[in-house]
Formats: sequence, structure tokens, C-alpha cells
Amino acid sequence: MAGHSFLRSGKLAELAGVSTDTLRYYERMKVLAAPRRSEGNYRMYPAEALDRVRLIRQALAMGFSIAELARIFRVRESGGAPCRQVRKLLEEKLEDIDRQLSELTSMRQQLRGVLADWDERLARTPDGKPAHLLESLLPGKGPQL
Repeated sequence: MAGHSFLRSGKLAELAGVSTDTLRYYERMKVLAAPRRSEGNYRMYPAEALDRVRLIRQALAMGFSIAELARIFRVRESGGAPCRQVRKLLEEKLEDIDRQLSELTSMRQQLRGVLADWDERLARTPDGKPAHLLESLLPGKGPQL
């Protein structure tokens, strides 16, 4: 194909910082178009496949799943504009992170309380004697998580 540049799978993988197995996985998951084959049966990707792989990697790093990307790309390739869907998905991911941060902040506060309780218990416990720290986690025995 004159005028078009193609990359073998090994070269594309190297440039994109992924393995050739990852490229095949992306193909199976329909986020990367199946490449043409050379006469020697090598996978030959168009040069723009590098941008697609980089886009996939960045979207995955932002929290998108392969299945979500496959749906988005399918809409795009059928002539649709999934921009509002993409924005909504990212908004949901941010809300989930905010919820997780809130839960982690609460857990951190609870753990600090337990540590303070354990420090008091250890201060009252003679050296070499058990303080039964883990047992203090049982209901009615100490601060609750």
C-alpha cells in the first residue's frame, strides 16, 4: 500500500509501551481494529493504531474499563457522538472516588481511635503480659470500627 505506513505488532507494542499480548487482547475486546496481515502473516497495523493504543492506555488509567471503551468506540465507529456518555461515565468515576475517599477518611479516624485505645491498654499492661488488643475489637470490649 503505497503512501501508508504500517507497523508490525512488535514495533507498535514497543512504541506504545505494551506487550504484543496486550495488542491481541485489545483486538479481541474490539477496542483496536484487527490489523491486516503481511504475506508472511505478520500483523501490520496502520500508523494511527499507535494513537489508539495510547488513547486506550490513558483512558484505562483514568478508570474506564475495556468494556466501556468498546461501547464508546462502537458508537463512534457507527457515526455516533458518545461525548455525553463519556462525560457521564467519568463523572460517575469521580463520584465513586469521592465516596471511597470519604470511607477511607472515616476508616482512618476509626483506626486512630483504636490505636489510642491500644496505647492506653499497653501503658496499663505490665511487660510480658498480654494486652489482648485484638480481642478489644469484639463488640462491647473496646472502640468499634
